[in-house]
Amino acid sequence: MSARSQWSINAPQKLTLDDPVSTLDVQIAGGTVNVVGAAPGPARLEVSEINGPPLKVTHSDGTLSVGYDDLPRKGLRKWLGHYHRTAHVTLTVPLDTSATVGVIEGSAVVSGLSGRAELHGVSGDFTLLGLTGPVHADTVSGRVEAQAVTGELRFHSVSGDLTVIEGSGPSVRAESVSGDMVLDLAPAPKCSDVCLTTVSGEIAIRLPHPTDAEVEANTASGSVSNGFDDLRVTGQWGAKRITGRLGTGNGSLKATTVSGAIALLRRPPSEGDTGTTDGTDSTGGTDTTDGTQGKVL
Repeated sequence: MSARSQWSINAPQKLTLDDPVSTLDVQIAGGTVNVVGAAPGPARLEVSEINGPPLKVTHSDGTLSVGYDDLPRKGLRKWLGHYHRTAHVTLTVPLDTSATVGVIEGSAVVSGLSGRAELHGVSGDFTLLGLTGPVHADTVSGRVEAQAVTGELRFHSVSGDLTVIEGSGPSVRAESVSGDMVLDLAPAPKCSDVCLTTVSGEIAIRLPHPTDAEVEANTASGSVSNGFDDLRVTGQWGAKRITGRLGTGNGSLKATTVSGAIALLRRPPSEGDTGTTDGTDSTGGTDTTDGTQGKVL
């Protein structure tokens, strides 16, 4: 068992930890957190600015914790507006580190990790870059933007938006009350499982070429836009559905919103794919989106 090390940081400071770090736990109120996965080597912590009480940093048995004694690990929502403190923290850790990051009003960037990432926030935003491990993000009103994430992605929010850019993970599951969901999916090694649910938020999904998926998209009162001839749009007034099979149908795409719009779009063919000049792609799909079918997000 490794020795327990502890620091109290009340001014800008840099630390290098000689003992291994396999788990990271960061909890702040306001400010910024930047977590970077790097090649094997000692973990490093830099606090570039701090206002308010000191940060408590502990390292024990492979776990590096950064936070405050009086800031709970759970139930962050009730503390919104009660903590007048900020810290700007950068952590460099091994690629395979599992990380938990919590922010109240701050923002966080997590990049380059292959371990599990757990994100909890109230009004702060998260940016995720190149994560290859599973990701679980839970916010109240904070936005999550995931770029080039190849691991499983889970998202839950009340009013926060989800944006996925170049996503190629095996699954995306997202739930929100009023947040919008915009997914730009890249070709993936395996067929993806995508399931999106929101009450009043809008959903837009841009699918790669080629795509293999059984598709079912529903809205009770919103408009729909469909860019695929192989998919069928049913319903004239009120409830509308987009259903059908793309490619082999091995994957799954389900999207549901009560009052929001739904748009299913096509990505341009990747290099090496051939298209035609008559408005269809090589799978025969024609972009049927027009002004009568609702706006494209």
